[in-house]
Amino acid sequence: MKGNDKIIVKLNARLADELTAINQYIVHAEMCDNWGYDKLHKTIEKRAIDEMKHAEKLIARILFLEGIPIVSDLKKLHIGADVELQFKNDRIAEVQAIKDYNDDIKLAVELGDNGTKDLLQHILEEEENHIDLIEAQLDQIKQMGVQIYLSEQI
Repeated sequence: MKGNDKIIVKLNARLADELTAINQYIVHAEMCDNWGYDKLHKTIEKRAIDEMKHAEKLIARILFLEGIPIVSDLKKLHIGADVELQFKNDRIAEVQAIKDYNDDIKLAVELGDNGTKDLLQHILEEEENHIDLIEAQLDQIKQMGVQIYLSEQI
């Protein structure tokens, strides 16, 4: 089915975001693993896997709409030098993702593309779960201090 070019452009933009997030989260997960923070490693790795699933769904939708998935466009990675900065950088990425998914859902509705709207809505809900988890971690760091927080992550 030939899709709207505006939608395909937006889907490719979200694909670039997801591919960037995968890379950023994998690096953060492996840094945490290297530091011995096993719980954080697993949590962040799971978030990266969620983003991989999002990318897979976006690719499938682009192909369904007879577009060409662009997998070579990555945005700038923001790697944190410590756990707190990692969470802060990841939060910035998730806030932007939520804004972009909301904007793209509006466009899909305007263009009558309910299949894309439903896909974007599903991904949006998962991104909202990601930011909720990130903000909870930042709150814990603020409340108990980074040293106590990190001692709980071993």
